[in-house]
Amino acid sequence: MVINILLAGLLNTIPVLSQNTIDPESEFLRIQTIAFEGDYITAATAARKLVNAFPSYGDARILLGRILAWQRDYINAAAAIDTLLLNDPDNIDALSARRDIRLWSKVNTPVSTDIRAGYSFDSFREPYSLLSQLFKAGAGHRFNWGQASAGLNVGNFKIGEPSPSDATELQIEAEAWPNITDKNYAYLAYAYSPGSYFPRHRAAIEVWQVLPAGWAVSSGLNYYYFDRSAFIAAVSVEKYLGKYWLSIKGYVYFKDKGPRTSLLINARRYFSDDDYAQVTLGTGAAPDEPFDIKTDLMRLYANAIRLAYNLSITHKLKMRIEAGYSREEYRETIWRNRFEGDISFIYAIKMK
Repeated sequence: MVINILLAGLLNTIPVLSQNTIDPESEFLRIQTIAFEGDYITAATAARKLVNAFPSYGDARILLGRILAWQRDYINAAAAIDTLLLNDPDNIDALSARRDIRLWSKVNTPVSTDIRAGYSFDSFREPYSLLSQLFKAGAGHRFNWGQASAGLNVGNFKIGEPSPSDATELQIEAEAWPNITDKNYAYLAYAYSPGSYFPRHRAAIEVWQVLPAGWAVSSGLNYYYFDRSAFIAAVSVEKYLGKYWLSIKGYVYFKDKGPRTSLLINARRYFSDDDYAQVTLGTGAAPDEPFDIKTDLMRLYANAIRLAYNLSITHKLKMRIEAGYSREEYRETIWRNRFEGDISFIYAIKMK
């Protein structure tokens, strides 16, 4: 009986002893070589064993996360990195890997073709009442070079006294997010409307540069034509911090009397690669993008807050809901309250 107990105890210590005899550095290099050769399944299995044997070995977790991402298992890849960031939130290599995984998950989304629809409103009551409502419908498709979409917007504009009116206008728009390199991507947009409340022409271009350690910068230009041309330049600095994304974005609105500026601060908390909550704080004299209607040009100054939530209802259906409030100066020292809201849906009709 005693011999059996001793033998059982000895046998139970063998896995532990064999784990401790593993040289983690050598095993890391071996797994890395296997992964680089393209055998991701074998490499992932070995990386998991290494992580289990040495839970505090951060490089092993990062390697596991990248291998899983190369297999397009983005959820588990992100989870491996997030586990490390919980104990080491400033780990530069982990933050860089988390950013790459997030970008890869968007570029390699399984959605090929989708349909989309949405509704938004914007309203104020001074110096007259305005309720603008926008109904949107369109479709998107992912090409080898990036994603593109096109749609039709129907706007209804109700204006009260002293010059009441009720107008409905159409606008067509197209957008694209081309991948330039693995470190650069862009946003392109154009919209046209024959009406008088929408801009006749609206165009935008913005280019991002991905930097090390979860940083990114961008610059762009927005163009609008109502009865005259309007230009707004934008620059931003972005940073991924584990499950958080922070952005500071500045706008410069070029007017005849000189440039006007504004600043927006965004903070986003990710719950998965697609689900997140976001808060936006803004202040300044330049309207932020885009100009939906001509009355935006009248703004002298504004302080604003917006709350948004992006949710995956199913693996094919995504929803975004947003609400905002602005305290807006529309005449010298005269302010008004402005409210806005938005809800939109995207449904995948074809998967890769």
